[in-house]
Amino acid sequence: MPTPKDWISAMRLRTLPLAASTVLAGSASAFNYGKFSWITFTLILLTTLFLQILSNLANDLGDAIKGTDDENRLGPVRSIQSGAISKSEMKRMTILFSVISFLLGIAAIYSAFETINWQTILFIIIGIAAIAAAMKYTLGKNPYGYSGLGDVFVFLFFGLVGVVGTDYLLSGVFHWSAILPAYTVGVFSAAVLNLNNLRDHKNDKLHGKNTIVVKLGIEKAKQFHFFLIISGMVSLALFLYLSPLLIWYALLVFLIPTALGKHLNIVRHTKDERLLDPELKTVALITFGTFLVFFIFQLISTYEVF
Repeated sequence: MPTPKDWISAMRLRTLPLAASTVLAGSASAFNYGKFSWITFTLILLTTLFLQILSNLANDLGDAIKGTDDENRLGPVRSIQSGAISKSEMKRMTILFSVISFLLGIAAIYSAFETINWQTILFIIIGIAAIAAAMKYTLGKNPYGYSGLGDVFVFLFFGLVGVVGTDYLLSGVFHWSAILPAYTVGVFSAAVLNLNNLRDHKNDKLHGKNTIVVKLGIEKAKQFHFFLIISGMVSLALFLYLSPLLIWYALLVFLIPTALGKHLNIVRHTKDERLLDPELKTVALITFGTFLVFFIFQLISTYEVF
C-alpha cells in the first residue's frame, strides 16, 4: 500500500509554483481595476493547484500504461515506474482529484458571480475542458502529448485561459491588457515543458511520444525555446511599461533578463540532456518569483481590497 510520502512524490509538488503563477498574474491584473476578493482568489488558486496535481497523476498513469517510463528515462523516477503505486491505485486517485478540482471550480465560479447566467455556464464549460486537458495529455487512445500538441495546450490553459480567466472572475470584466501577462506565463510554462521534452527526447522518440522536440530535432527545438523565453520577456516588459506602477517594476526588467540569459546560455551549449533537468526548476521559479513580486506590488498599491 502506498505511503503518504509516495503520494506526495507522485503529486510532484515542485510543479505547483508554476501553476500558481497563472493565478498570481491574473489576480495582479485585476488589481489594476480596483477589484479583488480573497475568497474567490483562494478558490481559484486551490482549483488551479488541484488541476496541476491531477495532470501530474494522470501523466504518471498515462506514460506507465504506454510503457514510456522505463529505465532509460532521464527525469525523476515516476511512482508507477518505481512500483510504489499501482496503476489501479493511481487511477482511483486521478478520479478523486478530477472530482475535487471540479467542485473547487464550481465554488470559485459561484463566489465570483453568485448567480447562474451565461458567464457561469461558460466558465463551467471551460473548467470541464481544463480537467479533460489535464487528463488527456498522456491518457486515452489519442493523447495530445504524444502528437506534439502539449506545448499548445500548456500555453492555452496556463496562459490565456488561466490568467485572463482569473482576471475576469475577480474583476467581472474582460481586459485586453491581461493578454500580455497571460502570454508571458503561457510561453514560460511551455518553455518548462520544452525543457522536459529536450531532456527526454531520446526515450520519447523510442516510445512514439512525438513531442515538438522529437518532430523538430534538438537544434530547432532549442531555437523554439529561445523564442518562447525572449518573446515572453518582451510581452512582460510591455505590460510593465503600461502599468501605473512602472517605477516599481523597473528592477524586474533588469533582473529577469539577467537570470534567464544565464539559463539560455546553458540550454544553448549543453550536450548532456541530464544537465537540463535543473533548468526546469530555474524557469518555473523565475516565473513564480516574477509574478509573486508583481502580485505583492499590486496588493500594496491596490485601490480596494475586501
